[in-house]
Amino acid sequence: MSTTVTAVSLVAAVAPVARRVRAYFAPVNRDAGVPTLFDAAQMGAFALSAPPAPWVDLGWCSNFVRKSATKIGALTTGAPAVVQSQVVTQLEATVQLEFASWGKLQLALAAGSQQMNLLQTANGAAANGSGGVAGTATQLLAGSTATSLNVGTTAAAQFQVGELVAVDEDYVAQTGFVGSGVSAAYVSSPASVANDINYIRRVTLNVGRIVEIANGRLQLGAALLAGAPPSGMQVSPLVGFVDREGGGFFQEWSGLFVMDGEQGDRVIYHYPRLQAMQGSAEMVEELAGPMERVKLAGAFRALPVKDANDGETVLCFRSYLPGAMRAV
Repeated sequence: MSTTVTAVSLVAAVAPVARRVRAYFAPVNRDAGVPTLFDAAQMGAFALSAPPAPWVDLGWCSNFVRKSATKIGALTTGAPAVVQSQVVTQLEATVQLEFASWGKLQLALAAGSQQMNLLQTANGAAANGSGGVAGTATQLLAGSTATSLNVGTTAAAQFQVGELVAVDEDYVAQTGFVGSGVSAAYVSSPASVANDINYIRRVTLNVGRIVEIANGRLQLGAALLAGAPPSGMQVSPLVGFVDREGGGFFQEWSGLFVMDGEQGDRVIYHYPRLQAMQGSAEMVEELAGPMERVKLAGAFRALPVKDANDGETVLCFRSYLPGAMRAV
């Protein structure tokens, strides 16, 4: 009995051709020093519009540049000296990009330090660059979800459709990293934040926009970053966001950048730990006529992690997923 084998010709391998780079970020557990890891073997083929949890889609970015500043030195012996081997003397890598859209997370990533919420101020509050004393927050009731905040019918009348809100706990003398879902700031002492009961809501990334109000519930346009809030958390309305040139806190995130090839291949750059390495900055792109587009410019330095497979210290994982039937 014979077996017929049909020859299948592979398509020649080519250099990836991609239109744009898509950016995704995920929280780092600052207290434990644990980043969010991305396993390209399990999740590498995800749909760009639906990243696996907890990765957050920050949209397309432009002028994506990654640089390796890792230094390799030579070990020499003898006279005259002869190079016998090489050794890594310094690990360093940086990433730069421009976000195509402005949003709370893009602003926070590009800010360098704390990225704050402009909470609605109390009547008569003194003016302050990052927002004056905030008005009284509204307590959440049981049954709230990541997209539906139960505040009761009476309290719901104080809010408006289209309004932005910050959802987080009261500040009651906590120290260390604060903020639900993402470490938004570091508090060294209650006095350093003037014992402001609204301070955590002032810096939290757990924000949303109200799209509907019904039956005492504030319906949000997208899920809160930290998920369903427990009852007892508070809600504060806000008018926008503010960041500052200066400050000693460093944002830290896990980063993922995807180049989707036009020929079915995909290149993925995974930086488990990225810290902002510059203050807030913008780049201007000229459009038709007198119009200009202002894009957020971000620059990040990679910090090291240990690869569980062999204990090596690494800064970035570059994965390549070849297109179907491409020669390898």
